[in-house]
Amino acid sequence: MQFYNLKHPTEKVSFSQAVRQGLGKDQGLFFPESVPHIDDLEGLLSLPLVERSCKILAPFVGEELSPEQLKDIVTQAFNFPALVQPISENCSVLELFHGPTLAFKDFGGRFMAQCLQAFTRQSNEKITILTATSGDTGAAVAHAFYGLENINVVILYPQGKISLLQEKMFTTLGGNISTLAVNGSFDDCQQLVKDCFDDQGLNQAIGLNSANSINISRLLAQICYYFEAAAQLYRQRGKIDDLVFSVPSGNFGNLTAGLLAKAMGLPIKRFIAATNANDTVPRYLQSGNWQPNPTVATMSNAMDVSRPNNWPRVEHLLTTGLVDEQCLTAQMIDEEQTQMTLLKLNSLGYISEPHACVAYRALQQSLEAGEFGVFLGTAHPAKFKETVESVLGQPLALPKELADCASEKILSLPLDNDFSQLRTLLLGNYASPLPNEAVC
Repeated sequence: MQFYNLKHPTEKVSFSQAVRQGLGKDQGLFFPESVPHIDDLEGLLSLPLVERSCKILAPFVGEELSPEQLKDIVTQAFNFPALVQPISENCSVLELFHGPTLAFKDFGGRFMAQCLQAFTRQSNEKITILTATSGDTGAAVAHAFYGLENINVVILYPQGKISLLQEKMFTTLGGNISTLAVNGSFDDCQQLVKDCFDDQGLNQAIGLNSANSINISRLLAQICYYFEAAAQLYRQRGKIDDLVFSVPSGNFGNLTAGLLAKAMGLPIKRFIAATNANDTVPRYLQSGNWQPNPTVATMSNAMDVSRPNNWPRVEHLLTTGLVDEQCLTAQMIDEEQTQMTLLKLNSLGYISEPHACVAYRALQQSLEAGEFGVFLGTAHPAKFKETVESVLGQPLALPKELADCASEKILSLPLDNDFSQLRTLLLGNYASPLPNEAVC
């Protein structure tokens, strides 16, 4: 299958090139030339996760990966579960934090890393992964690519605007993983990445690639856990056409994947895009005016995004009729509501974290009679230990993945919000990982 640039539809690339390249001309996002449709849905849902995921992904990768290669990649990438846990009679949570970095982005990050390694082995090329993170992407990408040959990773993140444990999970590795603490917001980090991709000289000199959710491989991998949730719920309930998914939304890759799953034939009734105070999309869907405000810091920091990069894909899915526009609504949940929801879920016997609470609150405010709600648990509560403990007034134990890195030294370089400074740094170090030093 080919993938085309949404900004310049005549630019078409193969799956492997889309994965390697990340972005098209003028920072355009790649989109599949066609969306395959699932015919035997019941048969597909009866399969185990890996086997089902291979069938979902096969039409997208075409002949660029053999069935054996694809199965090996998916087996290595999805070697942990996605679990549907009941909350009430008409609501469950899809827990996506059982991977090595305790966040949903392990699915996309690990699939992308395995694909890129397969492609670089074939060509023996060296590439530099440049990505921005508002929290969980950094850890997922760092651990997915750590130690892989011919691949260097540079991660930008807003200094002081993510939780310490989130930061520790990707800034303590060293080796081929380098991290830059940017004096700015996540949107500033994203813009720096975009500026790098617009610089053709830099792009070619260091073999640039992005591992953000703008990379099509990450997006395609995330489709698979919507089918996994449907499979579990179909076994539990015998039907899935009444499902409403509430998705905590920052850069909107997670929602895009869900809409693609629906376009492929998964009969999800509708979606709720749940945001925090960075509510560009809820306001846009109400008014029709795209007016991003300055990004504000919230306790659900991975969603502190005012200019979501994946929105053009969402809009394309809706305006082309691939998905009915009526199936998407959006809600903003403020800080007080988030805290109250954390307490509410705890009273129901479920310890959650701010991002999932935003999704649960939005779901509870709009779920209608005859619908069954599913909200996405995108990160382990312990990744937001200080916030959760402060609100609930009770201690949280650290899982091993966090305990192992909690005492490690942060190996990041400070960086101004300055493209020329970043460019010089990258050009001076593209042949080897950036030097790691403690943040001043």
